[in-house]
Amino acid sequence: MKPIRNDWTLTQVTEIYKKPLLSLVFEASCIHAIHHKLGDVKVSRLISVKTGQCVENCSYCAQSSLYNTGLKAHKMLSIAEVKSLAQKAIDDGVKRVCLSASWKKIPEGDEFNKVLKLIKETKKMGLDVCLTMGNVTERQAVEISKAGITAYNHNIDTSEDYYDKVITSRTFAERIETLNTLFDHNIQACSGGILGMGESENDRIAMLHTLATLKKHPYTVPLNILVPVEGTPFENNSKIDDLEMVRMIAVARILMPQTNISLAAGRREMSEEAQALCFLAGANAVFVGEKLLTTLNAEPERDLKMFKKLGLKLI
Repeated sequence: MKPIRNDWTLTQVTEIYKKPLLSLVFEASCIHAIHHKLGDVKVSRLISVKTGQCVENCSYCAQSSLYNTGLKAHKMLSIAEVKSLAQKAIDDGVKRVCLSASWKKIPEGDEFNKVLKLIKETKKMGLDVCLTMGNVTERQAVEISKAGITAYNHNIDTSEDYYDKVITSRTFAERIETLNTLFDHNIQACSGGILGMGESENDRIAMLHTLATLKKHPYTVPLNILVPVEGTPFENNSKIDDLEMVRMIAVARILMPQTNISLAAGRREMSEEAQALCFLAGANAVFVGEKLLTTLNAEPERDLKMFKKLGLKLI
């Protein structure tokens, strides 16, 4: 077994990315079989505990207060409301939830205390609990770790060079700083990006290089296909070819053998054949449910049929 590496060069990542697709998928599949049980797919559900009215200007997101997307915003849900949504996830066979809030950073005071209570109460229901709520301070990292989260999601979204074409309300360096804060407090970090925002092939390569050379490889790398939202700057972006996602998953699997690779947003628009190739190339995690925060997700019945057809075991 080859050692896990964090010292990939950009040239090495580029060489891997440029390999013929079928050879790349075969190589990635072989590596996947060494580090993971073939056919096992981790299933999670997103629960939006606070939606909309975000101060950020992420060009892909319906939750920004700067864009007129028709999104119905809501303040932080009550603990009872979150527990009800968590119970629905349990009833649907889901074992882990990701609690999301549309903040640039987690506020201090009552709201942070409520986040800690949400983690504890949801964990009591037997669920693994992850968070995605923006930047965290050192103190907050200590507290959410004590509360028992499984992982914290903080996507880098794209390459450092392309970042300001997507977001200017925070810097790429801030993203990395938050990830390092999580790593420093032994919190498993999830971090990935979005394809189809107008980035170049080199930007995609650079994004994977950044993820593969962090202090630690992410616990999960969610790879998303942009779902254009009316009213956002990217509303007219064209859908990328499904095989571009297959390639990204294969490269991510080769670079980060033990990481969970999540086939995230955009699955609804992908064919079963393309999704099958993604799982063959090393994807071993998905989000289920009718929505991923504000965008439509693959229909649950369609998902179940596909998973059964492919012989995938949801864990």
